[in-house]
Amino acid sequence: MSTAITISGLNKTFCSGRKALQDIHLTIEAGEMVALIGASGSGKSTLLRHMAGLMAGDSGGQGLVQIHGSTVQRDGKVASDIRSIRSGVGFVFQQFNLVDRLPVIVNVLAGSLHRVPLWRSLTRWFTESEVARGMEALRRVGIAECGPQRASTLSGGQQQRAAIARALVQGARVILADEPIASLDPESSRKVMDILARVNREDQCTVVVSLHQVNVAMKYCARTVALHQGRVVYDGPSVALTPTLLRELYGAEADDILALGDHISSLQDNKPAAPHLAWPAPVVAMAQAA
Repeated sequence: MSTAITISGLNKTFCSGRKALQDIHLTIEAGEMVALIGASGSGKSTLLRHMAGLMAGDSGGQGLVQIHGSTVQRDGKVASDIRSIRSGVGFVFQQFNLVDRLPVIVNVLAGSLHRVPLWRSLTRWFTESEVARGMEALRRVGIAECGPQRASTLSGGQQQRAAIARALVQGARVILADEPIASLDPESSRKVMDILARVNREDQCTVVVSLHQVNVAMKYCARTVALHQGRVVYDGPSVALTPTLLRELYGAEADDILALGDHISSLQDNKPAAPHLAWPAPVVAMAQAA
């Protein structure tokens, strides 16, 4: 199994002086589906944005982020060829990041813009085969009938599925999903998570998804990385994240995390949970005071 994502010595300090990421070391193998959990402000979104090269870490250290062996950033500087690297990384945003006034199929085909000439990207002119690929991606996520509609007419769940279809058209080998179900109802949340799990399984695409609900992480991801105050405090099997362990990791904040119920399982449709892959013993590091 090859390595999809390598992070070492990554730190991020905002202008306010707050340390958003502290000495992050992480390796994710190709084909894994990994959950990032933590309370709001723990660094989940910031870490995903660093993986994609949308943010640069602190300089003056040895911070390194690589995707499939290509350097995304090193020592606080994003790589000069970052656009080429990003072509293989699909980013699914919490708020969908679609252009409301454009048809859904055009939003999806935006995933192929890195492969077309500039004049075609500016005029939004796509070939018949490209449109067919976009419609196939929409079919895979279950909304092929929505292709001609304006994106603004879709529900939140449908828009998130369109965002995943865009990543499929892009041909992404890595999908980074930033709280993709945070604003969705239970049924839409389940569909989005089912699709991400299916893409991971069928396409052997590496998926890293940030979540608030621990039970959802346990249902869909064999491995969970827990963040607390910008540090990795747990890296191991999702099934080992018992309430007792969460209280050891998060203290009083664990109650807020545990209070977020698994609204997907509450649908009670008797669907079995995704099978968990074997995972070695967890790495647990208690967060130190900043």
